[in-house]
Amino acid sequence: MAVIGGGPAGLMAAERLASAGLAVTVYDRMPSLGRKLLMAGRGGLNLTHSEPLPGFLERYGPARDRVAPLLARFSPDDLRGWCDGLGQPTFTGSSGRVFPAAMKASPLLRAWLARLAATGVRIATRHRWTGWDADGALAFATPDGPVLQRHAATLLALGGASWPRLGSDGGWAETLSAGGIALAPFRPANAGILIAWSAHLRERFAGTPLKRIALAMDGASRRGEAVLTAAGLEGGAVYALSAPVRAALDRDGEARLALDLRPDRNVAALTADLARPRGKASLANHLRKAGRLPPVAIALLRESGAPIAAEPDALARLIKAVPLLVTGLAGLDRAISTAGGVRWDELDDALMLRKRPGTFVAGEMIDWEAPTGGYLLQASFASGVAAAEGALAWLAQSGGRPSA
Repeated sequence: MAVIGGGPAGLMAAERLASAGLAVTVYDRMPSLGRKLLMAGRGGLNLTHSEPLPGFLERYGPARDRVAPLLARFSPDDLRGWCDGLGQPTFTGSSGRVFPAAMKASPLLRAWLARLAATGVRIATRHRWTGWDADGALAFATPDGPVLQRHAATLLALGGASWPRLGSDGGWAETLSAGGIALAPFRPANAGILIAWSAHLRERFAGTPLKRIALAMDGASRRGEAVLTAAGLEGGAVYALSAPVRAALDRDGEARLALDLRPDRNVAALTADLARPRGKASLANHLRKAGRLPPVAIALLRESGAPIAAEPDALARLIKAVPLLVTGLAGLDRAISTAGGVRWDELDDALMLRKRPGTFVAGEMIDWEAPTGGYLLQASFASGVAAAEGALAWLAQSGGRPSA
């Protein structure tokens, strides 16, 4: 059995296949496995989330009903139990996010690769998949030249098209399209937003964090943090609104967000704070002391173009909804993940390509997206499990006949 792609989905599939007694080879075009997983773990590896399942599933938007059966096979609790089995216990942070106790990806990945090796999984790095030959053999480009390999079934877990230097460049899309597989175009997901800041704001505040803020658009609001960049904003609160921002950009050429600089205080409470005697203090000092706003927040009030009234109520309302005009999303090379990929109607319930029996697909190759916070990795792991189980069932039914 071939697994092509050594990220979370591919490695999880390989583990399930090997534990069922199959001889498994994992092929990857990079010199080592799990590179994007290691990158994700640099700031603390957010594996999954403790949110109750109904709300959890809503994070997948239009793909909710497709993702639900995957999470039924491998739930957040299953993922935490799997980590425990690797000797990598997890904990739940105050935000509900779940992390390994080590707060890094490298210990978990080392333990995982060791277990795969113990179950006989073979690893073939520097193997870039280029498709199938005329007889259905898998074709690879390697440093030693072209290689053909024949397997009874194949599981593709080649990732999306974000962070291509880590291995997921979307190069597989042309191969599948040539085989008649319908794909949704790749689009940035969990991406920064572009805003035309003034030169003053860029020069003075680029790189400054915005802590404990909220962003709202079309009735959806997300709390979190962000970083003001020279080009706009990045960060968890921004990424969570990537899908509606992208839709508005497609429809209108722009998107409008409301930035809440004090989500912990409602308008009435904030008005009372700002109504305190100001004395001889400047408006900026009053906002800093009474409104508890850092300098970057005060600069954003001025940047908005909205009149900054001295009346406490009007000022409180502006602080609670600073208008932001978004002109675009950061590109695929900077996006954390991608929307687009293999369309769901090209796959059966076992995640097998209808037009290529014996070939299964998992992970970000499929057309789904989710915000950061554990939702991305959870669905990637779960799809690897589901695709592996689908492959096992197909092999048992077909007698292990290779795909043609």
